Amino acid sequence: MKNVPLLLSFALFAVAFGDAAKAADVPIRMPTKAPGVPPPYDWTGPYVGGHVGYSRGTAQVTLTDPDPTQFGQRLGSLTGGLQVGYNFLLPSRFLLGIEVDASFPNYLAADDVAWFRTTADTDTAEKIDYMASVRGRVGYAFDHLLIYATGGFAWSQGRFLQSPGVIDDPDKALRTHTGWVLGAGAERVIAPGWTARLEYLYRNFGFADVVFPSGASAGASLDIHAVRVGLNYHPFSPASDAVRFDNASKTQFDDWEVHGQTTYIQQGYPAFRSPYLGANSFTPWPQTRNTWTTSAFLGLRLCDGGELYYNPELLQGFGLHDTTGAAGFPNGEAQKSNFQYPHYSTSRLFLRQTFGLGGEQETAESGYGQMAGKKDVSRITVQIGRFAVHDVFDTNAYANDPRADFMNWSIWAAGAFDYPADRIGLGYGAVAELNQKSWALRVGYFLTGVEPNVNNFDMNLIRRGAYVAELEQRYSFFDRAGKLRLGIWADTYFSGSYRQAIDLTLLNPDLDPTDAIVLTRRGRTKYGYYVNVEQSLTDDVGLFGRWSWNDGKNEISAFSDIDSSLSFGASIKGKAWGRPDDKLGVAGAINGLSGDHRDYLAAGGLGILIGDGRLNYRTERILETYYAVNVVNGVILTFDYQFMVNPAHNADRGPISFFSARLHGEF
Repeated sequence: MKNVPLLLSFALFAVAFGDAAKAADVPIRMPTKAPGVPPPYDWTGPYVGGHVGYSRGTAQVTLTDPDPTQFGQRLGSLTGGLQVGYNFLLPSRFLLGIEVDASFPNYLAADDVAWFRTTADTDTAEKIDYMASVRGRVGYAFDHLLIYATGGFAWSQGRFLQSPGVIDDPDKALRTHTGWVLGAGAERVIAPGWTARLEYLYRNFGFADVVFPSGASAGASLDIHAVRVGLNYHPFSPASDAVRFDNASKTQFDDWEVHGQTTYIQQGYPAFRSPYLGANSFTPWPQTRNTWTTSAFLGLRLCDGGELYYNPELLQGFGLHDTTGAAGFPNGEAQKSNFQYPHYSTSRLFLRQTFGLGGEQETAESGYGQMAGKKDVSRITVQIGRFAVHDVFDTNAYANDPRADFMNWSIWAAGAFDYPADRIGLGYGAVAELNQKSWALRVGYFLTGVEPNVNNFDMNLIRRGAYVAELEQRYSFFDRAGKLRLGIWADTYFSGSYRQAIDLTLLNPDLDPTDAIVLTRRGRTKYGYYVNVEQSLTDDVGLFGRWSWNDGKNEISAFSDIDSSLSFGASIKGKAWGRPDDKLGVAGAINGLSGDHRDYLAAGGLGILIGDGRLNYRTERILETYYAVNVVNGVILTFDYQFMVNPAHNADRGPISFFSARLHGEF
């Protein structure tokens, strides 16, 4: 079942893309009222969709380590997943259907734990990788409302762990729980081709057990209750239903919009020179890893200028060497949590209020994080909630999205901008923006982690946190549009000093530098700036560049081990060679370290992403080029090559060639 969510997501987007392409070719706008009475809604046909909810239950555990014991333990987590199904509506309005679904736990470390037990010698636990079911549905359809009962076969995969292990650390084994599921729900048509649902499910997963190499045994059964909300797309919904709504678009409606994407990346490198390596080093033998994300982005118009956005995502995969080994890491989709199976993330959930100041208006196109409509050019916008700093700051038209353009961390972002985030690159904050025709000013405050590179945020507001300000100047150069962004930032967070850690190791030769820097942690401030420019040369050719710097005295908070970075490149559309929807990109980056930072790594310290045990310092240099092929409308296949000299700022290792293939679909 490892690939079930991936297959479901591609089924979802394949169906959506086909309809989106047809809609693009022949725009259709149906009247708001039709003559006569429209027929009742026909629920017959296939559907695909996603769901989020909360699951809570009990694990009944039998553990022998070494004495037998039995106990019960509560479990609970936010969950998200995908479903695909088929309905058949009888003339009596009774409905018969079948559905396959898979749900995944939240991305936080403890949310996938079904149970755990600590003894004098070991820690034993079971984690839930996924829960799935094949269910029948029986219901009655009241035109646009469906009431149904559901039940069928259910299974889940448990990951049993014991630490310390005899063979690995920890020893682990996968086991499948099988059982059954019952539930009920209600589903309603909310727009042409779209239905929303609310449902309750009870899952009973039978006993599964394992014997560890140590001789200890563990087993458990699970009872789980879940309440879920879901959104389904019906690709063959009746055309007559469009007359009931003001807008017949597949993704844009009067008060809400929906967009989706899925991205799969396979990346690897061949063997390279490496006389030595450390804990955070790319291993010198060939390696390949993959990442996958699938997500939806929903916007809801609450009032005049007020909007609510929600971005549920499933994240899976590993960066090369568990996302360590280079400061300019080669895969922008590689998060730092390394999920063997998909995990759910509420990646964005924020409110945005726009206050128009009158005068000239401009049209906003529908897209990720933006609803279509007109708004005043002169305006004030306030945004608060969960989102990424790079949604608002340090954006660039040509190098901004590793799902669509450049993939290297120090090319799609300002490498020395240590923006606050959790381990998957997201955070909480508030931003205010004043926009005028030729310029914009943005200021923001964001929570920082309780320590570097964690998912927990410091709630000492104002006293701790990150402040960011950006001035954007729009200009014309030989009648071609350009933008210059100047940003300054300061993070106050719990962190250690490179210089103090080195001094401690000189006083205590047996003290590891990585342990020493933990001993120096207290509230400290890191500050820096970035310069970001984009320039259109023609309708099909654009240039970009970034320069960024930070003081380099304290530990990196969340991004990467870079204290200065210069990147530049070009993006070219394929019109000149008869492929107007293809795109070619070429870029380079040079990344450096402060003196204190390089001395810490040379002494054997570890950073967030790098640490070879020693260091022959040189600037890290990267060349990246990609070619993106428009396969069909909304589906892009990209081939990416990166050449890295002095990986992790170390001249003793490398160079390394990275080869990547990226498949991206969106609607």
